[in-house]
Amino acid sequence: MIRPVTPHDAAAIAALYNHYVLHTTASFEEEAVPVEAMRRRIEETAARWPYLVWEEQGRVKGYCYAHPWKERPAYRHTLETTVYLDPACTGRGIGTQLMHALIGECRGRGVHALVACITAGNTASRRLHRRLGFRQVSEFHEVGFKHGQWLGVVDYELRL
Repeated sequence: MIRPVTPHDAAAIAALYNHYVLHTTASFEEEAVPVEAMRRRIEETAARWPYLVWEEQGRVKGYCYAHPWKERPAYRHTLETTVYLDPACTGRGIGTQLMHALIGECRGRGVHALVACITAGNTASRRLHRRLGFRQVSEFHEVGFKHGQWLGVVDYELRL
């Protein structure tokens, strides 16, 4: 079931996200995010932008949200997207359904474009975004360093 996030989801979202922070290069953060910090992030983002969760049997198994891509006023019609899933739930179409719902929410709010910044080696996320109609518009090499390796990022864009 897809539903809007609530501050009560902070612990579940922090646990899910921190897996990626600590064990993968999908996020460029390097330290686990405490629950209270995650709660503040959720409240700040959800107050202005779409933030959705996938819930199964009362447990958050994935989430996605949109937030400003850049701070300057001229970028106000473009948002960046973020999506994370419980690793045990990948390959089931949850990310696709979450992102379809997020894209619909953004369209309904008059957003003009969505941007996804993805670690270059994250083939699953790149595939997901291509299936959703995003197209790659940039690639940066060795702009991040995590887990002893240099990492590149690719930007994907979807014009609504």
